[in-house]
Amino acid sequence: MFQLYAAIWRISGPRQIFLILLSLAIAALAAAPLKFQQEIVNLLTKGNFETSHLFLLGGGMIGVIVLSLGLKWLMGYRSQLLGENVIRLIRGRLLQEAADEEKSHGDILTGTLSTAISAEAEELGKFTGSAFSEPVMQIGTLISVVSFVASTQPGLGIVALLIIAPQVVIVLSTQRKVNALLAERVRLLRRATDQITATELQVVVKSVLEDFDRIYDVRRSMFKWKLSTKFLLSTINGAGTVSVFMLGGLLVLKGQTDVGTIVAATMGLGRLQGPTTFLISFYRQVSANRVKFELLRGLSLHKDAADG
Repeated sequence: MFQLYAAIWRISGPRQIFLILLSLAIAALAAAPLKFQQEIVNLLTKGNFETSHLFLLGGGMIGVIVLSLGLKWLMGYRSQLLGENVIRLIRGRLLQEAADEEKSHGDILTGTLSTAISAEAEELGKFTGSAFSEPVMQIGTLISVVSFVASTQPGLGIVALLIIAPQVVIVLSTQRKVNALLAERVRLLRRATDQITATELQVVVKSVLEDFDRIYDVRRSMFKWKLSTKFLLSTINGAGTVSVFMLGGLLVLKGQTDVGTIVAATMGLGRLQGPTTFLISFYRQVSANRVKFELLRGLSLHKDAADG
């Protein structure tokens, strides 16, 4: 993983710095709407308040939301543009290396080259655009929201942390198997495309169809692992939401907190699920792209080398 990130930094370091700064600004604003929600709900429950105060809080809340959305738009545009530029760079290098290989050793594996240029380069390049900024933004959002919830009601902050921890453990324990299946799928697809482009189709139909069947089996196993993990994570999130409502309700009945704090904490829990889900997906994406990066680094287009 370090080698993947080192390579990304070498080709896009300065642009990544700008994206990281944007992500930090977005994370810093993450808990601000929750504070406005808390103030508005508490203001409404008092019953005796000035309308101007309510509009002031509402205006501040929408201002923070629009500012955050504007920063997200800018970060999304710059990261996608960076990713597209890296895709172009990877494809150019692969093509040039293939041309050099053909000049030096003769025929090359055009099927492998085609797969690498079309699919693998695109997936790896897209990842590059958000490799640094997205995890920084989402981790910052988690820290910001958990800190807000814990500062208003420590017990609810503990519940929030208890929701995140088991999800991390589950993903770390299952992703290794998914990575192995992913690598197997890429190798099978490369071999099938090499056979299709190397000779007459009627000669290799049976072999290629067998590879297609193996790819299907590999994908079926990947679906089982991913969907089972998603089921467990969603169950944990659901249990966390119920726990916050139950614990928060008890605290309100005992007079140990106010309704605004519970509403803000519940909304905060919803805000936590987004970054948590993203970081889990991002870890999967990092792991998958690490596999693809290593496969591209070890790519051999020379037929004799591949046969050996």
